Amino acid sequence: MHRLLLLLIVVLTVMGNAAAQQRMSLNDCISYGLANNPQVKVAQLQVSDADWQIKENTATGLPQVTAGLGYTGFIQRGGLPSGALSFGGGGGPVPPFVYEQFTNEQVQALGAFLGAAFQSDPDSKLFFNPVHSATASLSANQLIFSNSYLLARKAAKFYRAYANEQLAVTKRTLRNQIIEAYLPALLISDNLATLDRNISNLSRLLGETKEINKAGFLEQLDVDRIELAYSTLRSERENLARQQETVVNALKFTLGMGVADSLILSDNTEQLLTQYADADLTTALNYMNRPEYSTLLKGRELSLIQVQLNEKTWMPTVVGFLQWQGGYQGGFGASDGESFNDWYFIPSTVGGISISSTLYDSGVSKAKRQRALLALQSLDEQKKLLENAFELELSAARKQYMNALDRTRNQQKNVDLAKRIYTTTETKYKAGVGSSFELIQAEQSLYGAEQALMNARFDLLSARIAIRKAMGVE
Repeated sequence: MHRLLLLLIVVLTVMGNAAAQQRMSLNDCISYGLANNPQVKVAQLQVSDADWQIKENTATGLPQVTAGLGYTGFIQRGGLPSGALSFGGGGGPVPPFVYEQFTNEQVQALGAFLGAAFQSDPDSKLFFNPVHSATASLSANQLIFSNSYLLARKAAKFYRAYANEQLAVTKRTLRNQIIEAYLPALLISDNLATLDRNISNLSRLLGETKEINKAGFLEQLDVDRIELAYSTLRSERENLARQQETVVNALKFTLGMGVADSLILSDNTEQLLTQYADADLTTALNYMNRPEYSTLLKGRELSLIQVQLNEKTWMPTVVGFLQWQGGYQGGFGASDGESFNDWYFIPSTVGGISISSTLYDSGVSKAKRQRALLALQSLDEQKKLLENAFELELSAARKQYMNALDRTRNQQKNVDLAKRIYTTTETKYKAGVGSSFELIQAEQSLYGAEQALMNARFDLLSARIAIRKAMGVE
């Protein structure tokens, strides 16, 4: 029972370790990076922000409804003494300004009213505002016409397309960064495989040499030479393994993967050379295949809208409005200490249209328009510069490919020759007519030729990918 439980624990542990070790090809890494890299997520958020900006700009031209509540209470109110107002029929003198506003009959009637109102309390005051005032309002505004609004909606749509192009640029840039980080790690893996093969050959040869030395047919010097070469290769492998860990960690960072996560490369150079077998050496470059170019064109369209915005500043802005307000007022008593005895509801409704237009702005719009035109000219120059850079990049990639192709062919011949030399030297050594020094030199020459071939094939693969990158082909 205990043995069965122990076996189950071991199996689960092995399965867990296998699941934690992710074997990923280059395509797997690209898919993982596009889904997890923070740069892509930020660019996607900017696209969503552009969508909401379109909705925001559209909503500004739709009806805007607002409501409000208010209350005002006078703690101390100003008023006029009754004696100052009891004129005419009330017996007091009539202020001169009254005759400027009213007829003689109206003055007499007003005086009689005031006299009767304050006859009971000569020290009372007359107040013209209430103690309490409560208001409620509801208003609606509708933009009828605005050239700025129309251009803003157009610009928002262009900005959405611009943000989408920026997302494509971010994805393309990240894709290239992943390839650039994956290939060096792959090269080190291939180098390690070559080292392991040579170490295995030397280990076998060292064992055989020791046995022959024990039999008295070889000197200890031969054993020491092979053992030194064997130790040197093992030391080189350890250094290369540490370099691989650093390079793979850089790849993890590019993917948006944790450094502590396990990552094993499943591709090799031969597989990727088959995957990227074609190299277009004749097709003319289509600039629109490069998202950087499309992004610049979208930016130019935005700058053109900025020019249009400052061309017709005289165009009017028309806004319609409707407002209702209802107020409750109370406390119109003639005594300062009197609170609200009666409440009065006083509603009002108003509607209309407002039209505004800029007649003269002292040259502000002209200056803005000129600045927008300068920005447009700057983008045109950047467009020419970008086109030249694309052509230069493609030309350099194609020349790099031709050089790598010639070097690969030559290095393949060198490897074949080094293998024949090593096989012949090994045969002579085992037959006792060759020295260990010659054998070690032949082994080192073979290893150097294989490394040179790997570097040439790596350059060939990089050149093929560089051509696809310059052409805008994934």
